[in-house]
Amino acid sequence: MDIKEIENLIKFVSAQKNVGEVEIEKKDFKIVIRKPVTQMVSAPQYIQAAAPAAPAAAAPALPAAPAAAPVAEKPVVADNLITIKSPMIGTFYRSSSPDKPMFVNVGDEVKPGKAVCIIEAMKLFNEIESEISGKIVKVLVDNATPVEYDQPLFLVEPN
Repeated sequence: MDIKEIENLIKFVSAQKNVGEVEIEKKDFKIVIRKPVTQMVSAPQYIQAAAPAAPAAAAPALPAAPAAAPVAEKPVVADNLITIKSPMIGTFYRSSSPDKPMFVNVGDEVKPGKAVCIIEAMKLFNEIESEISGKIVKVLVDNATPVEYDQPLFLVEPN
């Protein structure tokens, strides 16, 4: 096993939600790759959303990525909203392919098990499903943009 294969194996294990350890043993070679427990993710996490925080005054402004399609939105009241967060690092997609409709739009109803987006991590496309019932109030991420672990993706008004 060469260094490139080992690096690819480490990247693969890092991208998997439910894999904490991989062990490979060959004739005179053995490798064990363990993921720290803090990196393992079992499901999307939801939190009560507070009022949207204003960006820090000292933080430099980053150029905005172009949106896939402009969405007319009314102001969001954040009293009882729940945030759907990214369970992994990757690229956020609102549809399964460019010619397919988006999984959810503002105003759509979601139920547990309904796909809300896809996050691509290392050429693996992970369908992210809702764990709550409610109405999508706001989409917080532009299509085809990178997302971080635990980054808010959607605001949902629960039923």
